[in-house]
Amino acid sequence: MLLLALDTATPAVTVALHDGTSVIAESSQVDARRHGELLLPAVHRVLADAGLRLDAVTAVVAGVGPGPYTGLRVGLMTADTFGLALGVPVHGMCTLDGLAYASGIEGGPFVVATDARRKEVYWARYDDARTRVSGPAVDRPADIAEQVAGLPAVGAGAALYPETFTDVRGPEHVPAAALASLAAEKLAAGKELLEPRPLYLRRPDAQVPKNYKVVTPQ
Repeated sequence: MLLLALDTATPAVTVALHDGTSVIAESSQVDARRHGELLLPAVHRVLADAGLRLDAVTAVVAGVGPGPYTGLRVGLMTADTFGLALGVPVHGMCTLDGLAYASGIEGGPFVVATDARRKEVYWARYDDARTRVSGPAVDRPADIAEQVAGLPAVGAGAALYPETFTDVRGPEHVPAAALASLAAEKLAAGKELLEPRPLYLRRPDAQVPKNYKVVTPQ
């Protein structure tokens, strides 16, 4: 088994290789505006670090969010392209699940929150690092304050709103190494993973104008 994992649902552009036993190479860069520019070089870098070629990959794992439209599209389209070119399966993993796994928190409950912009967060609640019990959802922090009061909170979204999330833990952004490790565990146990389809949770910021002027030829 050689899993290629990638995620672009947060400001981090993150890639990892997992051989079925452990992570053998990984790369993460934080730049919210350059997902498309950074992702393929990161894939090339981890393959080079592992001394492997792309055709050695037997499956692809992509973070499906929730996250912003543009960032998610970069990662998922890249994963689909690799899957088609290599003839290998492409699996989806909830980005928040990867963050929960990366936190290493074994005793819950706790929450994971990423920045959803518009003064909102994408969030979910967990019983432990592998068990999500609610979400994902998108809300204003003030609207969920009672639900998350006093709970440990993981992720950059939590760090942005300390008045709501009072016990913030790391990491801020999901590492692909965590997605790969969690996916490898689930696949080894015979569990089904998600379809590689985006979890947007809301409409994209860009909208087609409703009342644009129609120009007809003379």
